Amino acid sequence: MSRLCAVLALLALVPVGAAVAAPPRASLPDIEDEVMCLECGTALNLSNAPVAERQRAFIRREIARGRTKEQIKQALVDRFGPAVLALPEDEGFSLAAYLVPIFVALLGSVAVFFAVRRWRRPGRPAAAPRRPDAADEERLDRELAAYDRGMGGHG
Repeated sequence: MSRLCAVLALLALVPVGAAVAAPPRASLPDIEDEVMCLECGTALNLSNAPVAERQRAFIRREIARGRTKEQIKQALVDRFGPAVLALPEDEGFSLAAYLVPIFVALLGSVAVFFAVRRWRRPGRPAAAPRRPDAADEERLDRELAAYDRGMGGHG
């Protein structure tokens, strides 16, 4: 009896495993937002250009042939070039399109951190003014007396 239950449980799991392993069926709306119209440079799902209609027809034919999303996107790249993809490839030179903005954002964050830290740091206290020595005081007195004489004592 336990063998029969084990066999039935195993048979019940086989179709589930096969269904999980099957790739999901591609759909036009799923692909349209990841592909660009070659004429106007917007996402295919936003474009009404004649070229966009031809691209949609191509995608529909590929879906009817049973192709997966990745296969259709690769066929679009083969036919129209890498500019057809809304997102750059994640390898080679196109990887820079992902990494450069991240690097710039991190660098900017570090700069802001240090600027805020510097602004928040208390400044150095101003040095106390130096008291004039006796020679300076004597010269100041002479110059003030000469100024007063030049004004004729009107002050």
